[in-house]
Amino acid sequence: MPKISYTYALGRRKSATARARLIKGKGNITINSKPASEYFDGSSHLLSEINEPFVVLDKTSQYDVSIVVEGGGPSGQAEAIRLAIAKSLVVLNEEYKATLKRADLLGRDSREKERKKFGFKGARKQRQFTKR
Repeated sequence: MPKISYTYALGRRKSATARARLIKGKGNITINSKPASEYFDGSSHLLSEINEPFVVLDKTSQYDVSIVVEGGGPSGQAEAIRLAIAKSLVVLNEEYKATLKRADLLGRDSREKERKKFGFKGARKQRQFTKR
């Protein structure tokens, strides 16, 4: 049984979690066992967001990426995938860290949905005030 070497990283955004495996290859991106273009229905801005770490490093067609993503919507998933890819590239080669950090690809966007509080209509929205 041949040993397949890969680098692994985890990325999160909102309620989405992405686990990325980076393998030397031809630049294929597979998300939940579907091609990326099929998974995001050809949404070009989400696909370009996913490829951003490779574009910044000029490594667009050198690695195959296998991603398992769950939770959240398409936008949150795309940002989680982008972070996971960037982190796995840093695990692969520590010299990429400075470039990816300058491009603002290694920061985790920690904004999450705030929970609803009791006595409120939502997280912060209160009931309308009536004087009488």
